[in-house]
Amino acid sequence: MRMLNINQVAPNFTTNAVVAGGYRNFALTDLRGRYVLLVFYPADFSYVCPTELQAFSDRAPEFRNVGCEVLACSTDSHFVHCAWMNTPRKNGGLGELDIPLLADKNMKIARDYGVLDEETGLALRALFIIDREGRIRQITVNDMGVGRSVDEALRLVQAFQFSDEFGEVCPVNWRPGAKTMKADASGKEEYFKYAN
Repeated sequence: MRMLNINQVAPNFTTNAVVAGGYRNFALTDLRGRYVLLVFYPADFSYVCPTELQAFSDRAPEFRNVGCEVLACSTDSHFVHCAWMNTPRKNGGLGELDIPLLADKNMKIARDYGVLDEETGLALRALFIIDREGRIRQITVNDMGVGRSVDEALRLVQAFQFSDEFGEVCPVNWRPGAKTMKADASGKEEYFKYAN
């Protein structure tokens, strides 16, 4: 499995997607100039996946408010995505979503991003933060049985955006409005005097 590197240009893709309940052709380059949170998940009609997708969808307006679009991708077809979305949440379905579900039936997207489990044909539970220029800024890959934190994903997007805009670095557990530091000796010294 080929892994991608931080600051590498994210592999482009064009694929079928379910967007706002309808089918459409979707390309990553359509979002150039915005941050993208690309969320890979193993399978439709599964266990942890609906909890994650519902949570990311419910919080999609918060991501959009900071200039970030959330996309979800599995190796299921757009027809299966639509059937899952048409299944009520109380029955393990998704219901309406506020994020696109990308279809990767030929497994090319998951393979290009280095997150395809070749044995099962499923995407690993992975998350990529892609910046405005299309560069990968963060990669997380989980074992299939553990879901991700929407709060942490949003915090990371905001931290990368802050660092891009102001040229400062964000220390552990940084949140918007918290102290940052300049990435030099005097900035480090100033920060540690403040923090300790």
